[in-house]
Amino acid sequence: MARQDTTNTMNGAEAMVRMLEAHGVRHVFGLCGDTSLPFYDALYRLDHDIKHILTRDERSAAYMADGYARVTGKPGVCEGPSGGGATYILPGLVEANESSIPILAVTSDVGTRSKGHYPLTELDQEGLMRPLTKFNAVIQHADSIPDTVRTAFRKMTTGRPGAAHLGLPIDVQRGEADPETIWADPNHQTYPAYPAGPDPDAIAAATDAILSARFPVVIVGGGVLLARGEAAFQRFVETLDIAAATTISGQGTLPETHPNCIGVVGSNGGVPATREIVQAADLVVFIGCRAGSVTTELWRYPAKGTR
Repeated sequence: MARQDTTNTMNGAEAMVRMLEAHGVRHVFGLCGDTSLPFYDALYRLDHDIKHILTRDERSAAYMADGYARVTGKPGVCEGPSGGGATYILPGLVEANESSIPILAVTSDVGTRSKGHYPLTELDQEGLMRPLTKFNAVIQHADSIPDTVRTAFRKMTTGRPGAAHLGLPIDVQRGEADPETIWADPNHQTYPAYPAGPDPDAIAAATDAILSARFPVVIVGGGVLLARGEAAFQRFVETLDIAAATTISGQGTLPETHPNCIGVVGSNGGVPATREIVQAADLVVFIGCRAGSVTTELWRYPAKGTR
């Protein structure tokens, strides 16, 4: 477990900065609002390795965190102020969560004791984020920050990765936290934290189906890229000498110049030649992708009767 050097006292905003640092965060994307001032003050005063990148608005912050996570293999972090800031950060969270990308959005919030009394920028941020994130919490006490941040990183990076949201009320940022609770599990600094293995029986059944097929085709998506499985996938198609199409997000799984790569399939980037090959297959295997409307062009193929 990675622990940080601490002092005898610490407020909630400082605890948040230290917990992000403990989890290996080196870049935070966002912009300030009045309820975010204690957090920005902690970023300014403390000695740490986090670089804050000021964005045009919260939408940009979330999308930048998403891109950062895809490129680095580490959770991306964005932040924004309460109210309108939370609503602007939402589109990027939806995209990341649906694409299995771990990003953490930290939104500051009005004080816990002013809730329900119509303070400026009050919004039910927890309710707003609930259906669109893998983990969602508004922290009520400063001493809960370390454990809640650990939970967020664990949820984001294990199982199917996804987005998390933490609400940080302004009075919680000013509250007192225990420096001794500042630590992180290093396994949750990258994703997937614990790569899942396939069901052996399912693998055996898929192998039998491929070997018995006359003309099998594989459609591979971004899930293989997220699992860092490009090399294994290339060995798979070469060993079986099987044709492989990619979804638009699966590009890069197999080099476009590879003899087994037949290009992008589907209504988003697909070409007629690839479609014809997939339509001619008697077995289509989807790996790391969904058989959704884009990949199948509104479920027009694989053709009826194709396995």
